[in-house]
Amino acid sequence: MFAALASAMVVAPWSAQAQNPVIRDQYTADPTARVFNGKVYLYPSHDILPPEGQRKDWFCMADYHVFSSENLTDWKDHGTIVSQEKVPWGNPVGYSMWAPDCVYKNGKYYFYFPNAPKGRQGFSIGVATADHPEGPFVCEPEPIKGVSGIDPCVLIDDDGSAYLYWSGMGIRGAKLKSNMKELDGELQEMRFPRREGSDVEPPAMLVGGQQMEGLPEGFKEGPFAFKRGDWYYLTFPWVRGDTSGGKNPTETLAYSMSKSPLGPWDFKGIIMAEHANSCWTNHHSLVEYKGQWYLFYHHNDLSPNDDKRRSVCIDKIEFNADGTICEVKPTRRGVGINKACERIEIDGYNEASEGVTRVFAETNSEICSMEATLPQKGSWLRYEGIDFSEVKDGYLIISVRANKNTSLCLREKSPHGKVIASLTVTVKSGEGRFRRDLAGQWLMLTAPLEYTPKGITDLVVTCEDKAVSIDWVQFKNRQQYFTESKSALTAKPDEKGFIRRWMLLEPIKQDIRSNVVFTNSYLNEAFNKSYFKGQQTILPKNGQKVKVGKQNLTWHALDSENYNVKLFRFAEKWGQQTYGSLFWGVTVIDCKEEHTGLRLAAGSNGASMWWLNGEEVLLLEGDRRMVEDDGMSARLTLKKGRNILRCAVINGPGLSDFCVRFIDSEGKPFTDFEIIDSGKGMK
Repeated sequence: MFAALASAMVVAPWSAQAQNPVIRDQYTADPTARVFNGKVYLYPSHDILPPEGQRKDWFCMADYHVFSSENLTDWKDHGTIVSQEKVPWGNPVGYSMWAPDCVYKNGKYYFYFPNAPKGRQGFSIGVATADHPEGPFVCEPEPIKGVSGIDPCVLIDDDGSAYLYWSGMGIRGAKLKSNMKELDGELQEMRFPRREGSDVEPPAMLVGGQQMEGLPEGFKEGPFAFKRGDWYYLTFPWVRGDTSGGKNPTETLAYSMSKSPLGPWDFKGIIMAEHANSCWTNHHSLVEYKGQWYLFYHHNDLSPNDDKRRSVCIDKIEFNADGTICEVKPTRRGVGINKACERIEIDGYNEASEGVTRVFAETNSEICSMEATLPQKGSWLRYEGIDFSEVKDGYLIISVRANKNTSLCLREKSPHGKVIASLTVTVKSGEGRFRRDLAGQWLMLTAPLEYTPKGITDLVVTCEDKAVSIDWVQFKNRQQYFTESKSALTAKPDEKGFIRRWMLLEPIKQDIRSNVVFTNSYLNEAFNKSYFKGQQTILPKNGQKVKVGKQNLTWHALDSENYNVKLFRFAEKWGQQTYGSLFWGVTVIDCKEEHTGLRLAAGSNGASMWWLNGEEVLLLEGDRRMVEDDGMSARLTLKKGRNILRCAVINGPGLSDFCVRFIDSEGKPFTDFEIIDSGKGMK
């Protein structure tokens, strides 16, 4: 097993894809999902921490964002669409922008939202319009007359008629006029019930619509109405528990059905039971997208000690043959397919072995992260639905922590499946006074892939030693540092004269702890030591094998994508030795005529030696950094025909690379030659 590039890190919140909760860089609640133009648009409320002067134990919302997705996994935040200080009729410091909705009609998008009005108590519901689902939205100067309450929802029927539902003195509903900004019908005078313990009689007000009949007893809010087939559904958060004696039970999600958009309603039961952790509220919407129905709801996953800061989750929802709704059990995994190249919150697993736990990770952010802990050797977790189709030349990045050195594997499909990647977690690093104790800290580790799955599959993480905690994993494609050279074609130096075509030998392991040892005498001994047969005469072919001590190494015919040949990346992909390495390179230069008075100009990280046609022409000694033309040879000649240029680069810690070109007598890059496959040999 191998670990690479370990470094300590604090895991920060990150906008997640595909796991519950689906938005992780801010709190989002009361989600209304709508399908517009082939995408799902999510209009939630936006919980924030209360500013000075606001109740610390209550909901606090100052604006609305909108998010969109084509696959329910990648959510784009389009930013703020309405904020409290820009609502003409609203209290600019009311912090009461609760559950909204958005619908499309008449070529416009209508955004409905509650807010505290200026100069009086209670709530009103306003409308903002836009030409696009993400805005910009323009607020109407006044709220909807006859509507006093919160949590608006609009249903547009098959005939184009629109109906508004809201919470206030129970759940009410009313038909909208065609302009979508006024109730259709007479308003009636009503009074809110007097507050408990208050002697003040609430003022009378004009209220439109009608109270929805046939709903269960108990507190109800947040109506969401929709139509499926011939049935109308009115769904709502509902407190079914005992509220007597100061009890404060939490909300379920419930529903009723009717053959009419305004009822009467036939109560059917529960969509989702109370949250297991006693999160006080739930709020929701249902939407069909690409043939599947989904339930959007909220939970305080990212604020475990504060149920007034919620986050949106999604799960699939099914219907029975008679139209009734199957109860939804909330999941960690959520919905959608993860792309392997995006960060995967692995703690949102589908299944795990006994003893695996999921808890809140300690972070420096107000928004919590989760971590999954595999307690012992043999522990595992399984995460469904990861698409590896975009992983072409990949490696693994994983965020882990442990108290002792341990190891783990990522496998395909099962705890005994094919190994995708394996790595060690080292919590003590360095030696002597440089030794660091990283026990219990978050580490970001990388590892090469031993196998790349095809298409969509399940990912299983297995603990191979002592306990380890995991936050997220991600697969990344390596930058295309090299391409295989085609022997049938010749290459030219680039426009600046740098030679990019090389035969490179996989790195030879060296015991080097510091580059300060790279003196002239050290390097002459290291570079002139015999490592393999034909070291100064071989013209290797692509794939040719060489044995160096216990190492079995291979030659690779490659074209560098960069002017500086990235030896470290070459070693990372094709070798087993990235640090403490000696690299050998060979290239064959073909000149039509003899050229005299040239100089070889090279730079390397670290030290290097260069030979032209068997003669040493340049030595770069010391702990160097790769710089163009860092060293230049004496005047030399490229003869007519084939010339063989060899190099050796040695490095301890550090990212090895080199660049080389020829400079003419005027100090300009010399490019009048071709570079050929060395396997053709010399003529």
